[in-house]
Amino acid sequence: MKSIFIALRMLVVLTILTGVIYPLVVTLAAQAVFPAQANGSLETRDGVVVGSSLIGQNMNGDPSYFWSRPSAIGYSPLPSSGSNLGPTSATLAQTVAERAAAFREANALPEDAVVPTEMLFASGSGLDPHISPEAARLQVERVAAARGLAVEQVNALVDAAIEAPQFVFLGQPRVNVLLLNLALDEAANG
Repeated sequence: MKSIFIALRMLVVLTILTGVIYPLVVTLAAQAVFPAQANGSLETRDGVVVGSSLIGQNMNGDPSYFWSRPSAIGYSPLPSSGSNLGPTSATLAQTVAERAAAFREANALPEDAVVPTEMLFASGSGLDPHISPEAARLQVERVAAARGLAVEQVNALVDAAIEAPQFVFLGQPRVNVLLLNLALDEAANG
């Protein structure tokens, strides 16, 4: 019986330490040091949340916006995952061919134009908010025409939206599509 009471006390103590105190301390520290990130990196316009800079959004199909990377899960953050289709999958090959044709057609590119891979393949999470600067630049003329803006103005927005590799050496330069589209809205409305 003594062992059971010791075990129950340990259970209560560890539950309070690891289930209440530790999460509370981490949450308070995150709120104090990184409040925007701790709250989901939410982007607001006119007091309304329009998205998170950490989660890709479906703008594909709207010619007046830059398109983001395809999502295997419909851009829903709840079932974050990839498609699990491998390189020998006929379904993946067909999907990639369809995405390439749609991208070329929407952006008035020649049939033999190379489409950046991130515009063809969904990311592992299905939620990647970034594309390469090259993928953004291939969309500039379409977006400028749809918005009635000068190509140079839209190119300047893309250049301003390019983020350097993380910590200078991790990854590649990238463009956050949501932030670019919000800057585009401001330029079009301003």
